[in-house]
Amino acid sequence: MQTILQEHSSKRAIVIGASMGGLLAARALADHYREVIVVERDVLPGTYEPRKGVPQGRHTHGLLARGRDVLEQLFPGFTEEMVAQGAATGDVVDQVLWFNHGFYLCNAPSKMLGLAISRPMLEGSVRRRVLQLPNVRLQDRCDVLEPAFDRSQGRVSGVRVQSRGGSDGTQMMNADLVVDASGRGSSSPAWLGALGYPKPREEQIKINLGYATRQYRRLPEHLRGMRGAIIAACPPDWRFGAILAQEGDRWIVTLGGYLGDPAPTDDNGFVAFARSLQKPEIFDVVRVAEPLCPLMPYQFTANLRRHYEELHRFPAGFLVFGDALCSFNPVYGQGMTVACVESLALRECLAEGTQDIAGRFFRAASRLIDIPWQIAVGSDLQHPRVEGKRTTQVRFINWYIAKLYRAAQDDAVLASRFLEVANLMRQPTALLDPQIAFRVWRRNRASARVDTIPRGRTT
Repeated sequence: MQTILQEHSSKRAIVIGASMGGLLAARALADHYREVIVVERDVLPGTYEPRKGVPQGRHTHGLLARGRDVLEQLFPGFTEEMVAQGAATGDVVDQVLWFNHGFYLCNAPSKMLGLAISRPMLEGSVRRRVLQLPNVRLQDRCDVLEPAFDRSQGRVSGVRVQSRGGSDGTQMMNADLVVDASGRGSSSPAWLGALGYPKPREEQIKINLGYATRQYRRLPEHLRGMRGAIIAACPPDWRFGAILAQEGDRWIVTLGGYLGDPAPTDDNGFVAFARSLQKPEIFDVVRVAEPLCPLMPYQFTANLRRHYEELHRFPAGFLVFGDALCSFNPVYGQGMTVACVESLALRECLAEGTQDIAGRFFRAASRLIDIPWQIAVGSDLQHPRVEGKRTTQVRFINWYIAKLYRAAQDDAVLASRFLEVANLMRQPTALLDPQIAFRVWRRNRASARVDTIPRGRTT
């Protein structure tokens, strides 16, 4: 689909980083700039394979239902195209096992469609669609050293770059807007400080996550034909596991734990770790399935949020996007979907003009980030050793979600509503709708009566 430039379009925008965040930012910018240049330090592969700049790309990724909807909106026919190339689709509620708080969610047909696909295939396909736009081009093997700053106008006017192609010289690239989508390790706070601007407040919740991943041959009899299983971290050991279908008749399996309890990276240790999970579905696959790659470890230290929306002074012609704004615990699969909705927000802000674009976008992005941040941080704070402020609201929501999970083990309405919120299709307040809350109360009350019946009696 060719982009349609607005009449007030500016000349050039530069995006730092060609990962999912950068590509989605470029897609939004392409509607409003005559030229969009995506600058990437890596050599980008021509096939669907992991790359150095995305070390997490070898691990399990989840595109939430809301993310798939947005990609379909940005790139019409995207889901059909991915399925034609081997990706699998499935009902998020009916075809995935969800275990937490001691219970499985009820499986039942819903309107939420998931896309079972590897990160390299997803990112590569989005990159191809973005680069098909006539006004977008990629400059890879190129480091962005710093933004160029026009002090007389108080604005960023481009970036200074250096090619990784063997040249020692640097080059100036002028731009009307520079978007930093370089990820969690963004240099923007340091750049702002060097230019005399305040740095954003940072919020961290340390979890010291350690996990390991492996791909396996997927057979029809595995997992009773389901598309995946998610065993969430919960007491007493706080270990978690995920198994999801991918293209090429593969499973991707990730196992891990919090605060210094990583999954082992030897064969026997990994299988033993799978056996230690509270439910056996993942173990039942990995103990018999054919491994397709070595075990790959990964460490994730902390949820990290940078509050750019709080800054009262910020240079014109500059934005921060995606993981450079907020990086979530990856077990919740939120990052790519948040980048998707940020792309829509950026497009809407640009449609209103470029005046105070940073302030308007940061405020809009902050509102979008609030919900997944509350979900991730609130869930992580269930672990008694994770440090962070447990407000009355956090404690109540965690208590209520545990009750909802128990009630939703045989209630399709509750299961669907919970997963709609988890997939960012609804606001969290949808879980407190009076009709939903009543179903939670009624089913927990009925379960409590059953639990108190002496052995030998029935209802």
